[in-house]
Amino acid sequence: MNEKWPIPFNVVNAARKLGSDIRDARRRRRLTMELVAGRAMISRATLGRIERGDAAVSMGSYAKVLFALGMLPLFRDMAGLSRDPVGQALDVERLPKRVRMKD
Repeated sequence: MNEKWPIPFNVVNAARKLGSDIRDARRRRRLTMELVAGRAMISRATLGRIERGDAAVSMGSYAKVLFALGMLPLFRDMAGLSRDPVGQALDVERLPKRVRMKD
């Protein structure tokens, strides 16, 4: 871990939860680590780090594993407007009070 820029505790916890969920998804599908790693074009060791929730693994590797599990749409839509209540509230706040026709 980079000591100058440590990973925030909440990020570490979120990565661990995601890794655990990915491991469970793989196991529910009865897929071996070797098979998923091969489909994701990563090493088995990297998949192991992902399943342990290593926040230092690249987001691209996480995305490739989700793709290999058929779960990429969840990743793609993770920060979409429908899942962003703060962004939605800010959009509503910025709506004009009146709309006038231009001459």
